[in-house]
Amino acid sequence: MEIITIKENRDFRRLYRKKTSCVSPALVVYFKENSAGFSRLGITAGKKIGKAVKRNRAKRVIRQAYRELLPYFNKNVDMVIVARKKAAEVKCFEVKDELEALLKKAKIID
Repeated sequence: MEIITIKENRDFRRLYRKKTSCVSPALVVYFKENSAGFSRLGITAGKKIGKAVKRNRAKRVIRQAYRELLPYFNKNVDMVIVARKKAAEVKCFEVKDELEALLKKAKIID
C-alpha cells in the first residue's frame, strides 16, 4: 500500500496547532481527521535524535510501522509523527507496538 505524504510546512503547522496528540517514549503523534478519502503521513526527526544516519533510521522504522498499520485505519486522517530520541535506539517491532497503542488510544484503529 502506498503512503501519501505531507510535504508542505503549512500542513505540518496546522496539525501542530490543532493540538490533538498522543505521546509515548519514542513517538509523538499529531492527527486530524480529513475528508480527502485517504490518510496522509508526515514524519519529523530533529537533530536531537542524532546525526543523519540515526534520523533516517528513525524515519524509516516509523514509516514501516505506519505501512503495516494502515490497513486497520477506520477513518481518514492527516498525521504527523515526531520521532523522539528513543526512536532511533529501539527495535522496529517496539516502534510498531508504540504506534499501534497510540492509534488505538486516538481511536484511529480498533
